[in-house]
Amino acid sequence: MLVAAAVCPCPPLLVPEVAAGAAAELDTARAACRDALGVLAAARPDLLVVVGPADGAGPESYPEGTPGSFRGFGVDLDVTLGRGGGAPGGRLPYGLAVGAWLLERTGWAAAPVEGRGVGDGLTAERCLAEGAALAGRAERVALLVMGDASACRTLKAPGYLDERAAPFDADLARALGAADTAALRALDDGLSRELKVSGRAPWQVLAGAAADAGELDGTLLYEDAPYGVGYVVAAWTRVAVNQP
Repeated sequence: MLVAAAVCPCPPLLVPEVAAGAAAELDTARAACRDALGVLAAARPDLLVVVGPADGAGPESYPEGTPGSFRGFGVDLDVTLGRGGGAPGGRLPYGLAVGAWLLERTGWAAAPVEGRGVGDGLTAERCLAEGAALAGRAERVALLVMGDASACRTLKAPGYLDERAAPFDADLARALGAADTAALRALDDGLSRELKVSGRAPWQVLAGAAADAGELDGTLLYEDAPYGVGYVVAAWTRVAVNQP
């Protein structure tokens, strides 16, 4: 059952070595991500699953120890998902590599870690089913959900300026901050593609994982659009039910 979730953006610029001279511009976002991961650790999960965007439809599994790299961004920096190393299979897609970097940065040791990559080709129904399956993997499951909102907030944004981007991001930030799974389930796939949103599928996996989790408390920790891309950080925790 899902006991906690952290939602974080996944731009490689979140890694200071990649951002170089612009690193300080995302210090507040990094601090918010650290706080969100603290919520996951406090929930004492038996398993942490990092969910993020992937190139294919997926879902694709990445066992603990799968390597990732930022060499494609001109930085001699490698990461590993969780503990160990040399896991068979491929390398982490960039979103999961950023998640692995966040875990290394915070010294994650609270639970074993797995990765799951989901792409734009995965329908909402498949995402919800994937989330439900992940929530059933252990008695206490936590999710680290990686993904960016629109990339169309300014003229210099990767997707140029789209007037629909700011309202989309505002609604998304409200939904993530309120643990509103209905709003996440209803995210428009077509509009998300047009606004170059990378987090639609991961957020809908989160909605599926939360379906049987009972009441959830959500907290919005950060929302901004540096470089014209919407970044949101939020934390969810399951509300404890007092037994009579």
